[in-house]
Amino acid sequence: MIYLLTERQSEVVLSVVYEYIRSGESVGSRTLSKRYLIGHSSATIRNEMSDLEEMGFLKQTHTSSGRVPTTLGYRLYVDSVLQRVDSSKHSNEWVKALGEHHKGIEGALESASDILSRISNYVGVAAITPLDKVKFQRVDFVRLGDKNVLMLVVLQAGLVHQKVINLSWDVTQEYLDDLSRRINFFADCEWTEIKKSLKTYITQELLDYKSACTAALSELEGIMLSPSMKVFTGSMSHMLNLPDFHDLSRIQALFEFLEQEEGMAELVKSCSKEGMNVVIGEENESPAMKKSALVAASTICNGQMTMIGVVGPERMNYEKVITTIDRVLRTIVLDSEGEVE
Repeated sequence: MIYLLTERQSEVVLSVVYEYIRSGESVGSRTLSKRYLIGHSSATIRNEMSDLEEMGFLKQTHTSSGRVPTTLGYRLYVDSVLQRVDSSKHSNEWVKALGEHHKGIEGALESASDILSRISNYVGVAAITPLDKVKFQRVDFVRLGDKNVLMLVVLQAGLVHQKVINLSWDVTQEYLDDLSRRINFFADCEWTEIKKSLKTYITQELLDYKSACTAALSELEGIMLSPSMKVFTGSMSHMLNLPDFHDLSRIQALFEFLEQEEGMAELVKSCSKEGMNVVIGEENESPAMKKSALVAASTICNGQMTMIGVVGPERMNYEKVITTIDRVLRTIVLDSEGEVE
């Protein structure tokens, strides 16, 4: 259901979110009346808060307590912040340190994830995904035992993927080495160029092992056609000091999620749209992120999708984080364009 809020209701929601981010305490009607909505009585504000709770923008943690924002309440607040973000208000000292990085775009992203962690006290993340066709440098197959083969794929920029393939019957290491040699002959070529040649080779020369080798090539194709993503994560130690993560089981679940390559890849994909992206609480698909938020900005830089962002609690200082991310991304893009020139 979509609710159309009155101007006063919007002011109540925004004030509750702002005060809750500031204090970490549930917000009562008297606080709003004294600090934010001067001229409105506590009773009037209390009635509005009750209606907003029914609409899903606010909630009570205890029966007699004030209100705190829901994901819907945070969304209203974040959308208002995005309309007035001004990256020029932030200090340039940390931007200067980023600009002095001389290790290319990947080095800049690694630095950016650390810088964002330090400034925000949350977890800084950065990622880069090639948009052009991925080329591989080397493929190796290692027989692990009966019907199991480990495939190692080295892509451009030194990115390494590995996967265990389960075959329908056993294959000798000799045949696997032969398949590796055939594939590596096409190193630095695009997958679409070599796929047909390899299938012809399998059909003509490896009839006895056609099924097994076809399965291996299918797995390789999955890697080659999926985006080759490199993710950088800043320090997580700052999060331990946040009252939102005093529940150790909650922060442990989040840390485990951030350390998983597949989980991080999905997180990055959720913010792959160019511009500023914010995914809050229940908007996240992963259970480990249901009480957390991701703020990230993406852009195309030197033919690659570049993303930097911050993972933190729902009760995040969104205005500071959005402003900081916007400024850091602009710096990375400017530095990268300078390198190209």
